[in-house]
Amino acid sequence: MDASASTGERADTARLFNPLKIGQLEIRNRLAVAPMTRVSATEAGHATARMSDYYGGFAEGGFGLVITEGLYTDQLFSQGYLFQPGLSDDVQRDAWKPIVERVHAGGARFVAQLMHAGALGQGNRFRDDTRGPSAIRPVGHQMAFYRGSGVYPLPVEMTKAEIDEAIAGFAAAAVRACEAGFDGVEIHGANGYLLDQFLTEGVNIRTDAYGGGAAARLRITLETVEAVRAAVGPDSTVGVRSSQGKVNDFVHKWRGEDEAAEIYGLLGRLPIDYLHTTEFEAWRPAFTDGPSLASLAKHHSGLPVLANGSLHDLERATELLSEHQVDMITLGRGALTHADWPHRVAQGTALAEFDRRILSPLADLDNADRVQSTK
Repeated sequence: MDASASTGERADTARLFNPLKIGQLEIRNRLAVAPMTRVSATEAGHATARMSDYYGGFAEGGFGLVITEGLYTDQLFSQGYLFQPGLSDDVQRDAWKPIVERVHAGGARFVAQLMHAGALGQGNRFRDDTRGPSAIRPVGHQMAFYRGSGVYPLPVEMTKAEIDEAIAGFAAAAVRACEAGFDGVEIHGANGYLLDQFLTEGVNIRTDAYGGGAAARLRITLETVEAVRAAVGPDSTVGVRSSQGKVNDFVHKWRGEDEAAEIYGLLGRLPIDYLHTTEFEAWRPAFTDGPSLASLAKHHSGLPVLANGSLHDLERATELLSEHQVDMITLGRGALTHADWPHRVAQGTALAEFDRRILSPLADLDNADRVQSTK
């Protein structure tokens, strides 16, 4: 039994079940499912009936908000993984419609996360090469549990035309998300993918308008948000995910609180409804000491903040909410362990430890089913 189970009786969990409004979105509680790559779509990127059970189970288990795994946005360079779902055409859009209906029937809101892998692409059925802000090979190795192997390919530096194509892809995918019935979209600006690559010093060494200081490195994110908002209109919910660490560089840090203040101040001026921060342990100081990344995001942006990072620890989750550092908790490992995590917490039922076999050797739903069948 993990720490979340042992602290369940002490933690004041009532705050987790207060309703919340983000933009025009009414959400029944403060518990959300974080985006988690599951590489379980068809080869053509179509969502499946098994994925409907997966996402629908979270809604039926009591989560107020469900955020999809990253969905690739175009048929150029955005796809990151084989069997990744997309929103790059109308057939992919239509495959999501029954899943959206299932999640809504379970009482949850549903947000599509839009993702461009950039230089971290390790499986793209449309292209054999990758694009990034600069021709610099990403650190680390491709992820075996997403069917990758070896070092990342050396990306080609994006031209201005290719940057514009990527931004247009986000906007078009956002429109398809709305047409599929999603309640909003989350723009993936975290974890080392394309928008985060542009923000990251040493990865982005451009000398044009998209390189240099933090504001210039954030420019593609700002332009993407503006394009998405213009495409979906004022009533759709739009969020941005943000992080320091990356899937290929867990320990990366920004320059400090001043740079974080600049980044979140700029994001706070955008026509978005929330920020979603992710760290390994969301309550830890973002830097050597001081506030957490989530707290910095909330303070400097003035926006509602969703926080992700080991918050299946009930005491830590309720502490962040009670101290008004964040507005909502998003769970990854906790949700994978128990799709009905909110119901279990509300009823005082014990919570099991996360079983790492769920993500090994492949982080897909077939493997998860095999693990469950052995219990």
